[in-house]
Amino acid sequence: MNVNDPIADMLTRIRNGVMAGHTLVAMPSSKIKVSIAEILREEGFIDGYEVADGERAPQKVLRLTLKYVGERRERRPVITGIQRVSTPGRRIYAKKSELPRVLSGLGIAIVSTPKGVMTESRARQVGVGGEVLCKVW
Repeated sequence: MNVNDPIADMLTRIRNGVMAGHTLVAMPSSKIKVSIAEILREEGFIDGYEVADGERAPQKVLRLTLKYVGERRERRPVITGIQRVSTPGRRIYAKKSELPRVLSGLGIAIVSTPKGVMTESRARQVGVGGEVLCKVW
């Protein structure tokens, strides 16, 4: 299946998995998806991830373990919202002074900078701007 925007596909798979209450979400792997998964793990939005060889396809598979809080009946997902900002048809770039704050610091924005993919707060510390990929809260 051809996907024009693989990052939006990843975010949609995560959103759908959270809404359905799944604990595991799988998708085709790429370097940028792995770096986004690493940021989500570091920030506490997912439990973990792994990159494995695909069973049927030659491409590697990225598996995310979604994180929930509470007991079985009152279980709520940690990720309450996830949104793609920059798309292939409309790229959104921000200077270091214009990087967005998500829910007054309760969420994160993931930014692709010349020094790698990082959160908006880390990009402010490093002093770089870049393409705003997505927002997670």
